[in-house]
Amino acid sequence: MDFKNKVIYQIYPRSFYDANGDGIGDLQGIIAKIPYLKKLQVDMIWFSPFFVSPQNDNGYDVADYYNIDPLFGTMADFDAMEAALRENHIGIMLDMVLNHVSTRHEWFQKALAGDPYYQKFFYLRDPKPDGSLPNNWVSKFGGPAWDKFGDTGKYYLHLYDPGQADLDWHNPEVRKALFEVINFWRQKGVANFRFDVINVTGKSEDLKDAEIGGDDKKLYTDTPIVQRYLQEMNQASFGQDPDSVTVGELSSTTIPAAAGYTNPENHELTMAFTFHHLKVDYRDGAKWTKMPFDFQALKQTINDWQVGMAEAGGWNALFWNNHDQPWAINRFGDPVHYREKSAEMLATTIHLLRGTPYIYQGEEIGMIDPDYQSIQQYVDIETKNAYQQLLKDGQTPAEAFEIVKTKSRDNSRVPMHWDATVNAGFTTGRPWLEPTQQLQINVHQELAHGEIFKYYQQLIHLRKTEPIIAQGDYAPLDLTHSQVFGYVRTYEDTVLLVLNNFYGTETTFTLPAEYQDKNASVFISNYNRNETKTPKVLPMAPYESIAFKLKR
Repeated sequence: MDFKNKVIYQIYPRSFYDANGDGIGDLQGIIAKIPYLKKLQVDMIWFSPFFVSPQNDNGYDVADYYNIDPLFGTMADFDAMEAALRENHIGIMLDMVLNHVSTRHEWFQKALAGDPYYQKFFYLRDPKPDGSLPNNWVSKFGGPAWDKFGDTGKYYLHLYDPGQADLDWHNPEVRKALFEVINFWRQKGVANFRFDVINVTGKSEDLKDAEIGGDDKKLYTDTPIVQRYLQEMNQASFGQDPDSVTVGELSSTTIPAAAGYTNPENHELTMAFTFHHLKVDYRDGAKWTKMPFDFQALKQTINDWQVGMAEAGGWNALFWNNHDQPWAINRFGDPVHYREKSAEMLATTIHLLRGTPYIYQGEEIGMIDPDYQSIQQYVDIETKNAYQQLLKDGQTPAEAFEIVKTKSRDNSRVPMHWDATVNAGFTTGRPWLEPTQQLQINVHQELAHGEIFKYYQQLIHLRKTEPIIAQGDYAPLDLTHSQVFGYVRTYEDTVLLVLNNFYGTETTFTLPAEYQDKNASVFISNYNRNETKTPKVLPMAPYESIAFKLKR
């Protein structure tokens, strides 16, 4: 199970490195930074989409799956990047957005022009007899999930932005066309794929209303047919590559569903991205709110997924950060007083769990949320919509801004900080999104004097050399502790005790009796501790992580 030893790095191309000075990161910029990726020792890069797109949703609205958007370069640049990464033993994972296409896509344009073949690629529906929309579903980006289909009198379904028309997977011709896309990239040397919101492809054909006060997501999420679609996709494409690694982004999923998608016996996906642990600072489940994170809920959620996925033979993708999330260090750590220690603590927590860890660009140098001062500095469509909605709901401009500042997707989309020069060394032009003000946090400074990058190198090395991380079982340790998330990993005769203090105050942790006063080595410690025995009661410093390795 080679994928269990791998560590995957996510690149958001428009924000990684700009080689041509137009203010937008590009494929040549990525090629230029391969030595940096090699130094980190990651195995694979997951690239957010760089296909042709009008960029309404930053590339997740694909207008042409077969070509590179000129913003990012050319197909020759892609081929050069693929060859250079392969030479450095780094795999490519492409982001496949197959639930929907841009309304600029040829398929949608042909449907609009009246082609009946392509009209069957989409959910086109007449209004209800009273003239209202076909159903009461709400778009995940706000507003109704329906828009007018030209001047035909019909409407098309878009679960996301109006520029993203949902594809009708019930139509076998749609599935065939999408599988051909995957196979095109396989022929170009890509064996690994991340599938965007893949578990909402199983919408029913009748598209009935959600009950008043009910949750419309339940009508189109994790329906039984999704597993059949995934098996068909696996068989027709990446399943023919024995070492292929795939991950499904699973919106609002459940443990049984995610385990079903990722149990190897089902021949669907390798692993699952789930987001429940990143909703523990949502007041009453609503994203656009501000509250301190609920530590007990965080621990319980991670624990439930660790236990549930293991019992059902599933596999987790492990992560704190990505292009859709504010920086975890701002949410669960202390970016001001304990930036290094809380960054390392969060990394330890994730990397030593059962599953495959993902690192988002900049996480390994401890990047933090930008300190923007006005809504005009944000680019993200979801952020701008949310700000307007908060104003409509009665928040003052100051209150609304404070909320979007903590939750915006642009927080992590800021350009990567390479050095402390103008624009953080990201571009010689005007960056598409302003860098953060904390220019002292940058790659050059971190490699010369920092400790976070080295700590990530250590975690990656341990995963490759210590089978207990990739292969071991998981069990929780005292989930009720007010500050510490502890767990135990076991493999053959080896035990790993992992203890993480999630707060900036000292605490103590009482080890279970069977692990007290045992001969042990310190597996990893962000405070460079070197005990040779486990204590009965462990004093822990602010944001301390320590793992003890011992024999049963």
